[in-house]
Amino acid sequence: MRRVRWGQLSTANIGLKKVLPAMSRSEHCEITAIASRDLARAREVAQQLNIPKAYGSYEELLADPEIDAIYNPLPNHLHVPWSIKALEAGKHVLCEKPIALSAAEAEALVEAARKHPRLKVMEAFMYRHHPQWQRAKQLVKEGAVGELRTIQSFFAYYLVDPTNVRNRADIGGGGLLDIGCYNVSLSRFVFDEEPRRVVGVLDFDPKMKIDRLASGIMDFGRGTSIFTCATQLSRYERVNIVGTEGRIEIELPFNAPPDRPCKLWRARGGAIEEISLPAANHYSLQGDLMSLAILNDTPVPTPIEDAVANMRVIDALFASAREGAWVSL
Repeated sequence: MRRVRWGQLSTANIGLKKVLPAMSRSEHCEITAIASRDLARAREVAQQLNIPKAYGSYEELLADPEIDAIYNPLPNHLHVPWSIKALEAGKHVLCEKPIALSAAEAEALVEAARKHPRLKVMEAFMYRHHPQWQRAKQLVKEGAVGELRTIQSFFAYYLVDPTNVRNRADIGGGGLLDIGCYNVSLSRFVFDEEPRRVVGVLDFDPKMKIDRLASGIMDFGRGTSIFTCATQLSRYERVNIVGTEGRIEIELPFNAPPDRPCKLWRARGGAIEEISLPAANHYSLQGDLMSLAILNDTPVPTPIEDAVANMRVIDALFASAREGAWVSL
């Protein structure tokens, strides 16, 4: 079985608790190394997760010729700088979302990637690879809801720890970047096009200065997407995709459990059908799909240009909130 040798930059929790364990069980991923600015911490994690190599700096990991690809779960403001450094070191890159702090910064990564055409770069929007999302998009494409008219999505959690990276405005914290990016991404994914204009309303935490509640409307011309995301509300997630003849509801759109089936409901003509999708780990699927693109030298499932397009919409939502008006894209 051909495998890609992966290394992780940092000991970020998402990597340790979700991504690396899932990728280690993938068919085409081999977790080879982890790096931290604290060598003792890197060694501790490496021992816990049975990772062969531990490094006390990111530079050392990038210099390792036995590493093929990098997973970058660093804080948002470090996504682009270290992804570019990884490319310059000859490594493929899977970078956590949001890819950047702005579309302009994301473009810098695209330009860097063009200088290394043999290397693969992808934003880690794992949800898109889960069977429930593949099925939902297929149903919409086949006309299961009639003509698509609107998408309503909600994503929230409660977190008020000021030391958490998600609550630090200076390094790209806040709800719209952290989870609102999913609301934007899924809307573009299902409509399969870009919105023409957007309007956003944001509420900021008076002390931490991060947006803690964001609502937006994306106008796709033939329909709309309306969403709310929040970092200081009761934990909840749900997506409804509604057309002229039916509706698709996704129960756990973003945090799909890896150990049990997921459910979505298709409503049409007064009848509601429950569709059960087999248990799947979207992080494992993401790792394998990226690795196969590397091994076979084929395009990644989600091109890096898609990440730039997502950031353009987020930029416009921030601008709309500042200006109190619709912003065209």
